[in-house]
Amino acid sequence: MQQYIDFVTSNPILALVWVGLVVAIISSYVKQKTAGYQIVTPNEATAMANREDGVFVDIRSRDEYRNGHIAGALHILPSQIKEQNMGELENHKSAPIIVVCKTGQTAQQSADLLHKAGFSNVNVLKDGLISWNEANLPLIRSKSGKGKK
Repeated sequence: MQQYIDFVTSNPILALVWVGLVVAIISSYVKQKTAGYQIVTPNEATAMANREDGVFVDIRSRDEYRNGHIAGALHILPSQIKEQNMGELENHKSAPIIVVCKTGQTAQQSADLLHKAGFSNVNVLKDGLISWNEANLPLIRSKSGKGKK
């Protein structure tokens, strides 16, 4: 124990960094466990869509959506979710909802809002469309999006 006290007194900045890291890891773990959504892999997401009539919700910009999206995905902007203007998605409150963005980071806030709006089974695609592409799963391109890079 004396070694720890000596270390902290002689290296206070390093000790604070360690404490900060431990707090960050614990808060991240608690946030993930108490979140209103689950993080799913592309394989789990396709199983949900195929077996449980899951619905993909693509929250990327219109141009990104047109350049390539998951088959059957509904395009809803995060601003529409904030305003609770979800249109066709309202018909799927009890179905699994898989929120998709480019990297999986921005989808978390939208998934939280969907959970608070009464959707019972909300999920986020882990690493977004990046992981979908890495799994070599297909994307649908809109006709107006062809030829764009």
